[in-house]
Amino acid sequence: MESDRLLLLCRPGFEGDTAAEIQAAAGEIGFPGYCRASADTGRVTLFPSVGAITEFTDHWRLADALFPRQAFLTAEPVPLPDRDRVSTILATLGDEPVRELVTETPDSEAGRAWTRLARALEGPLRRGLTDAGLWQPDSGAPRLHLLLDDDGAHIGLASAGLDDSRPGGIPRLKRPKSAPSRSFLKLEEAWQTFLDDEERARALQPGMRAVDLGAAPGGWSWLLQRRGLEVLAVDNGPLKGEVATADGVTHIRADGFTWRPPRPVDWLVCDMVERPQRVAALAADWFAAGRCRYAVFNLKLPMRRRYAAVEECLKVVRDHLGGAPARVAAHHLYHDRDEVTAFIGPA
Repeated sequence: MESDRLLLLCRPGFEGDTAAEIQAAAGEIGFPGYCRASADTGRVTLFPSVGAITEFTDHWRLADALFPRQAFLTAEPVPLPDRDRVSTILATLGDEPVRELVTETPDSEAGRAWTRLARALEGPLRRGLTDAGLWQPDSGAPRLHLLLDDDGAHIGLASAGLDDSRPGGIPRLKRPKSAPSRSFLKLEEAWQTFLDDEERARALQPGMRAVDLGAAPGGWSWLLQRRGLEVLAVDNGPLKGEVATADGVTHIRADGFTWRPPRPVDWLVCDMVERPQRVAALAADWFAAGRCRYAVFNLKLPMRRRYAAVEECLKVVRDHLGGAPARVAAHHLYHDRDEVTAFIGPA
């Protein structure tokens, strides 16, 4: 199939920030393109002004993106008939083999209305691909995406590195009843986003030490303790639930911005409600001074120009690192709201 655009999914309400990020990325590589985005759709589309859309995707990776959750190459959406929908999709795909299938919808009110149909089509479409000789799971073929929304069926392809194998790029995490708050989901997702399986096994070992700045009510401390880490939970406020009396959690009533550990720790985590530039500087100073080996921290964003605000915070981080070797990353996680989660780790 011929693709003439890149479709990106994001959190509804962040279409403008996503478009700003993608336009900046296009400008950096000299790609002549423009974005179209409608508010609260959870969807942004990048078109080339001239040339091919692959001139952009050959230089861009979803894993490095800030606001996009999902991306794939596609063309004009196809209206789906009431019957024989699989044949319509296969006819649009042509003779292109695929290694995997992702059926999804935008994470919006309008998009969720199509979730049941997207799931219902998954099995029949896979069988149709198999019967047509296009299903090649062990090959280097691209992944097939089927996105349904009010515009129709967006049928597209993505090679390794461009897309996410999870529908909508959304992780499926559960909240145990014993968790003191839902905030622990942000830290769990951050570990999945910024560390691969091998890195997680190496960096999250029982007996390691962590500091949770602004810990109350204790969601991040609770998750660290469940992972077997020794936790110093720093907050003038109280911890709630089982984490308040859990073995391996020491509650220190102090100001998270002025308190320092008696000796270096493995992890610094921080979810304090404060100006994002101040939090970014704090985390970077801890890392640069050797007080921690890894840092995960949330940046609470303003209502406007959020992409510019994150870029400013990342500059603050790099400035405070002062050239110290480090890997710096940030992403608008599914479990984030009006915030972005950032990471600093060994280079």
